[in-house]
Amino acid sequence: MSQVIRIVHRWTSLLFSLIVASIFAGMALTTLPEWYYYLPLPPLFVLIPTGIYMFFAPYFSGGQDALPAAKGRA
Repeated sequence: MSQVIRIVHRWTSLLFSLIVASIFAGMALTTLPEWYYYLPLPPLFVLIPTGIYMFFAPYFSGGQDALPAAKGRA
């Protein structure tokens, strides 16, 4: 399950970045319709919970290798 969440987060972040880049490029070329500025919101609503999950998952995994960096291992 964790691997699926990582993949979804990775591809959604790529989509989010492309949408934001297209907004900046569009602003330089022409006047964009107002609804276009709301396009990054749906991917952002996916990125927030998946990012929070990935941030807190090591703390709640309960395994011995939950926090390998804290033990001096990378």
